[in-house]
Amino acid sequence: MAIATIAVKPKPKLTYEDYASLPDDERCELINGELIPMPSPNWLHQILQAKIFLPLAGFVYGESLGDVVAAPMDILFTPFDVVQPDLIFISNARAHVITEANIRGAPDLLVEILSTSTERRDRIVKRDLYAHHGVSEYWLVDPHAKTITILLLGADGYDTFAVYGEGDTLTSPTLAGFSLNMSELF
Repeated sequence: MAIATIAVKPKPKLTYEDYASLPDDERCELINGELIPMPSPNWLHQILQAKIFLPLAGFVYGESLGDVVAAPMDILFTPFDVVQPDLIFISNARAHVITEANIRGAPDLLVEILSTSTERRDRIVKRDLYAHHGVSEYWLVDPHAKTITILLLGADGYDTFAVYGEGDTLTSPTLAGFSLNMSELF
């Protein structure tokens, strides 16, 4: 007796054009052609984003180093990979990646604030994606552990530069002279 097999069609990869045609009020990212819905961030996430953004932007603009923006802002790495990190720094030297509609290429520094729904993706999938596309510095902000891990791009991906916790003063290798008192964050 022969067993019938059913051919399963692979799901087609979505592109930036598909992503861009979504309604403006739908929060999502596109990773490897798959649309990933993103729920609205919680209160703590938004407070941490503001507490990091304000001193970071003050330093960057005060020193005329480039630009800092907060999500939502699309970074288009490929037609199949579009992400919206929580904070983005682009130096004057890399300003060519900025377009009116989005960012097309690697920023100098990206910040992701972890949440239950995004932690695995931020720690694994996006870490690999950001390293592959040449993002020099990547911060993972963990609200529950009250830490910020700074990762620096090396020859084989990211290496941990430092893990900062309560009582520490965070410094950034990319932004020489910048510091952030961790006790003011958490």
